[in-house]
Amino acid sequence: MAIRWSAARWGKLIVFAGLLLESAALQAGTLPSSEVTPARYWVLLRNKAGMHFNPATYFAAPAQLRRQRQGLPAADSTDFPVRPDFVRQIRAVADSVTLVSRWFNAVACRATPAQAARLRMLPGVVSVEQWEQSSLQLASQAGTIERGSMTITADDRQLARRQTASLGGPALRQARLEGQGLRIAIFDVGFIGTVRHPAFAQLIGEKRLVATYDFVRKGPNVFVGGTHGTEVLSCLAGLLPDGTALGLAPKAEFLLARTERLTREIYAEEEAWLAAAEWADRNGADIINSSLGYTDRRYFPEQMNGRTSLVARAAAMAVRKGILVVNAAGNDGEDPDWPTIGTPADADSVLTVGGLDPDTNLHIDFSSYGPSADRRLKPNVMAFGTVLAAAPGGYVRTQGTSFASPLLAGFAACAWQQNRSLTVMQLFERLQASADLYPYFDYAHGYGLPQAAALLRPAGEVRSKRPTVDFVHQDTVLAILIRPEAAIIPAQVLPLYSDSATVVRAAQQVPAVGREELAPPLSRQPAPGQALPEPAPMAPVRPMYLYWHVADPQGVLRSYEVREVTQRAVLQIPRRTLRPGDTVRVCYRGITQSYLVP
Repeated sequence: MAIRWSAARWGKLIVFAGLLLESAALQAGTLPSSEVTPARYWVLLRNKAGMHFNPATYFAAPAQLRRQRQGLPAADSTDFPVRPDFVRQIRAVADSVTLVSRWFNAVACRATPAQAARLRMLPGVVSVEQWEQSSLQLASQAGTIERGSMTITADDRQLARRQTASLGGPALRQARLEGQGLRIAIFDVGFIGTVRHPAFAQLIGEKRLVATYDFVRKGPNVFVGGTHGTEVLSCLAGLLPDGTALGLAPKAEFLLARTERLTREIYAEEEAWLAAAEWADRNGADIINSSLGYTDRRYFPEQMNGRTSLVARAAAMAVRKGILVVNAAGNDGEDPDWPTIGTPADADSVLTVGGLDPDTNLHIDFSSYGPSADRRLKPNVMAFGTVLAAAPGGYVRTQGTSFASPLLAGFAACAWQQNRSLTVMQLFERLQASADLYPYFDYAHGYGLPQAAALLRPAGEVRSKRPTVDFVHQDTVLAILIRPEAAIIPAQVLPLYSDSATVVRAAQQVPAVGREELAPPLSRQPAPGQALPEPAPMAPVRPMYLYWHVADPQGVLRSYEVREVTQRAVLQIPRRTLRPGDTVRVCYRGITQSYLVP
């Protein structure tokens, strides 16, 4: 009787023979070390034929409801499990398997080059891609285990109030919008001190910490590794002892995922981010907050296009599942080699959040700039980049876009709570449109600081759109003049001309996103034995700045600037710098006006 050999049997025979040959070579000492040291590989599989899947038993009830609300299918092919026979074949060949991804029908593994060659011959494998390797590097430890103090100064309390009031926190609380019914996942380096911290007593007591998982150590304990995640969580749900909220979603539910380690390895964190995203999807997350980013340790700036990195593609897939992904822009704004956003902040459907300076209400120096490598707008919006946050032992002033991101994620939770029928991209657009500069934008501020007033405005109400500037076409310049009726500000009327005033700030370096340190001490210190005076009341409006940019016919900015307004004749643009088809946009006092260059 003839014996029929299947492709799978031939594959196993080839694998077995290869293993024998490699074993013999190792014993003989004929293989170089580069041939026997396992490297990381991404193995893309052919199909999911024959797999069965019941979404009702796989997904948590909130995950099912999220899809129903947004008109998404209960499941699609990316939700189906990976074929176990394919995984078994890979395990039989590779040194180890580190991730099995349903979303991408792929397996991440460690293998030698010889093993990788045999992986490519397996019948279920489409491709085997090696990922760049580098030795482990010790990340900056400064600020990793921050210690707080229960002594809260008047300035600290003022900052705590302003970081939420700047987004309209009091109006949201009055409208009973505090994240109720929303489930938020936080991906971070660790959450030391969270469970016993008084800032989270209400969260823990009401059992709204739904699930935790450490994707580094493969276990449920995320309360290791660092305090950064604790600080980030506090900017969503933390409370001061007097009940002052540090974030805008103190009533939400939370999923905590540890996806980073203090000693970092190329791509391992991105694998953990993807695994956490699939876990968050299954467990019903509405929003993912990722105060993390990856830049020059593994990529080039031209790869920040939202399509190259695994983590950007994972974030985009999460959005396809109806999850809003909110990500910090990064803290590289003062880095001459890489001042722009990292990944996954580069993904087009990720809401990227830059940092705002509480003292000037402008872009904070260290916040990373846009655009993406393919010239899309980034960051999308802003929030305070210096905050008061909870840390083991009490509270700390800290800084970084890591904390702007959760402030905005809490705002997004309130916006979605107000209208649960919105799809994720409808919410994305609404968050951008609620910002105080919209529709003006630039690559430092995005659309600006979102405002609760825009969310709470009655349907059909039309805001005043009265122009605030005039474009005056002169022989050699395009002049921008502030209209007399828009030149009246509290306590003064702007003259037509005056000496310009500038805001001078000392530059300061901030560690990479996810590794932030404490904010510098206050410059205003009391004399020995003297207390600081009570700070002045919060300003009801932002300072009088004029924002302007020049965009080409494709909407890509060629230049942009912010000017402090001290006179009505505020700007003169040389005509020789403008090209036919350019658009000059100006935003003053919340009104955006445009001039098309003929």
